[in-house]
Amino acid sequence: MASVVLSEAEKLYIVHGVQEDLRVDGRGCEDYRCAEVETDVVSNTSGSARVKLVETDILVGIKAEMGTPKLEKPDEGYLEFFVDCSSNSPELEGRGGEELGTDIANTLYRVFSCENSVDLKSLCINPKEHCWVLYVDVLLLECGGNIFDAISIAVKAALFNTRIPKVRVLEDEEGTKEIELSDDPYDCIRLSVDEVPCIVTLSKIGYRHVVDATLQEEACSLASLLISVTSKGAITSMKKVGKGSLDPESIFEMMETGQRVGKSLHIALQKILDEEESLGTSRSKVGFLG
Repeated sequence: MASVVLSEAEKLYIVHGVQEDLRVDGRGCEDYRCAEVETDVVSNTSGSARVKLVETDILVGIKAEMGTPKLEKPDEGYLEFFVDCSSNSPELEGRGGEELGTDIANTLYRVFSCENSVDLKSLCINPKEHCWVLYVDVLLLECGGNIFDAISIAVKAALFNTRIPKVRVLEDEEGTKEIELSDDPYDCIRLSVDEVPCIVTLSKIGYRHVVDATLQEEACSLASLLISVTSKGAITSMKKVGKGSLDPESIFEMMETGQRVGKSLHIALQKILDEEESLGTSRSKVGFLG
């Protein structure tokens, strides 16, 4: 992951500020930076979104393709995640970028392994034979800290924007089944994102923890806790990253903060998505490929 080199004096300045609930950029410990969210930014996808969190820039595209259901879940569709770390950071070139991409993809699989996160049964066309497979492509354009949170926001926004064509299964007298795809672009199904979790990363700095850490703050943190939280505040998964340790009391405090901040994050994101949706085709595209 991209990082910065700080002197001991700079680290001390950041740590002391966090203890006083005053970060270098003026935020409190539980404050997010201003994020820009835009959906429907790539034309040849079923759904797409771009999230820019100051210097962190994420692009997500979702392509719905017909496939065969998995043997263990014959009446469900499924999601596949692919992550490309094309950031301009030298540390993310070659092997470093591949390892980070695999780590992010595995984290997303874990987050979306929760049974109710996405209604996978609605993706089933014909049990045991046909289903929709959602290929979620994540492109890390720029890394400026807190990439897991930004990616989870972008994935939820892209799922909200996803439109899947309606299909009908026709059967002739001989029992042969054929799939008929609707030609009407507006005749489609939409996924409910009410239970889709967002990741809240809490970085332990000194005796306190912060959300939405910058690269400089990440350099001062030895351990972080990634918590996936639904809009109702339910925690669906947790993952500890970093070489440092976390005591049980700190973990419980971070979980409470994650639930509180996560609910606020979902409310703010859903408000943006609903406002953009209400504009329809009249909205002006100002982002990637706009």
